[in-house]
Amino acid sequence: MADPMRIRAQQKGDAVEVRVLMAHVMETGTRRDGSGQVVPAHFIQTITATHNGKTVLTASFGPAVSQNPVLNFSFKGGNKGDKVIVTWVDNRGERRTDEATIS
Repeated sequence: MADPMRIRAQQKGDAVEVRVLMAHVMETGTRRDGSGQVVPAHFIQTITATHNGKTVLTASFGPAVSQNPVLNFSFKGGNKGDKVIVTWVDNRGERRTDEATIS
């Protein structure tokens, strides 16, 4: 299982600003190891964020995204104390879900 995401969600006026740090190797599948063998691709493909059961973000990543990617986004309709849930799924079918409380 991957390390937990670090999620910060803050109310800014009528919008909620969310910042997510995802711990992931994000291997492209084109790099070679010390013995010359290709390191298999392993990267996040989809990210979904929900608030009160409603999807507020859907994003697609590919192999060109750097290791431990950071994602920033905002949405309207959130209130302090509400939960924001972020889930990613990678190309190997591994998944990680974490949540944060809006402050």
